[in-house]
Amino acid sequence: MSAKKQISTGKMYILDTNVLLHDPRALFNFPNGTVGIPIIVLEELEKFKKETSERGKNAREFVRFLDDLRKEGSLGEGVALDTGGRAQILFPPENMSLGSSFNTKLADNEILLTAFGLHEQGYEVKFISKDLNARVKADVLGLESEDYLKGYVPRDEFYKGWVRLVVPAVQLKQDVPDDLVEFAKNYQFMPNEYVLVESQHNPHNYRVYRHTTTKKKFQAVEHPQLRWDIGARNPQQLMALDALFDPAIELVTLLGPAGTGKTFLALMAGLHQVLVQDIYKKIMVSRPVVPLGPDIGYLPGDLQEKMHSWMQPVYDNVGVILHATLVGQHLKAAHYSDENDEFEHDFKHGKKSKKKSAKKMMRKEREGLNSVEDLMHQDKLSLEAITYMRGRSIPYQFILIDEVQNLSPHEAKTIISRVGQGSKIVLCGDPYQIDSPYLDFSSNGLVVASDKFKDQELFATVFLETSERGILSELASKLM
Repeated sequence: MSAKKQISTGKMYILDTNVLLHDPRALFNFPNGTVGIPIIVLEELEKFKKETSERGKNAREFVRFLDDLRKEGSLGEGVALDTGGRAQILFPPENMSLGSSFNTKLADNEILLTAFGLHEQGYEVKFISKDLNARVKADVLGLESEDYLKGYVPRDEFYKGWVRLVVPAVQLKQDVPDDLVEFAKNYQFMPNEYVLVESQHNPHNYRVYRHTTTKKKFQAVEHPQLRWDIGARNPQQLMALDALFDPAIELVTLLGPAGTGKTFLALMAGLHQVLVQDIYKKIMVSRPVVPLGPDIGYLPGDLQEKMHSWMQPVYDNVGVILHATLVGQHLKAAHYSDENDEFEHDFKHGKKSKKKSAKKMMRKEREGLNSVEDLMHQDKLSLEAITYMRGRSIPYQFILIDEVQNLSPHEAKTIISRVGQGSKIVLCGDPYQIDSPYLDFSSNGLVVASDKFKDQELFATVFLETSERGILSELASKLM
């Protein structure tokens, strides 16, 4: 059968395999033309169908879509879609060669050969791929090509979750600065968007406000009252803590470069609300394993050993939180000892005192915060693989998903949809450091989720821009 007889006239979108692994519903997002699926793409999808990963799930879902369409007619001749477009399975052209240097035995090149054959026959072809190298090859062949842009968020339209406003210092003494009221008349605030109001001549003199949908439009943000001696080090961390400790905000995204405190703040807030405030039953932590392979099974050791290696950043952050609380307790110990001496003095002179001993006070401060192993044994903390979250409903938990920039929007959607009644979910990540080959700053699940939820009252996001890890870490981010 020749290629000419297989195709429908009009605009033809040729989808690469990676597009369908990224979004199995991509077939339905081109309403103004025919969506062409080269036969070699089906062969490639066959290799992924048995995987337990998100790619395997997407491959199976797409094949089910094709099976349903097959009932409507011949996929070889083209089947109409409800969206107004058409779907068609394509074979490469017969007796066509692009030269000995173009190895058509490679799947990517056979897909391009199929697209090129249609182009040569006069069809308006657009090659859709998330593979940058494949798009470069298409350009060399004279084919129009582009990335799959559904859910794409341009960098210059990236929603940071806060804005900066500079005002005269005297206005910082007002409940709500006059300039902020005027600014709000011409700026469309999103629910729970923050405003950093700085003094004209001293950026370290500032106040933070959160925009609300209540009658009082701007709510001053204060440091949360914590049992542990840990607090925000900069305005963005203050915003993050405000969102993390507000139970009305059920979804929080924290974005920013390494060292800005995303994971630390989220983990600290979760532990405090589980162990001290008793708002959630437990904290559940997960992170993708993209840099280490397609599945946790590739890591050495038994399940516990795999989880420990995979979750080492969580262990590190709990250690930092524990250290910070212990330092705070040592600083308070002298104060408590002085109070204890005062108690003994009053007791000797027959005076009543309600002051507690230093040991009792320190024991109360230390209560509830243990090692990761102790927290897991007490069922207050669980470390779980994203692979096994599908199909679950997770109620009354503080859910922390780290490194979400390595997840596709579809994967992020799957995780968010697992959140049950009474739970809060926090997505963290650095959109500038992506390990997945088919994701970038504008198309990863973290950025796309932040953009999609920005007008919802149960959502808040904060872009943290200041590294607190240390001078060396900050220099490494800038120089390397």
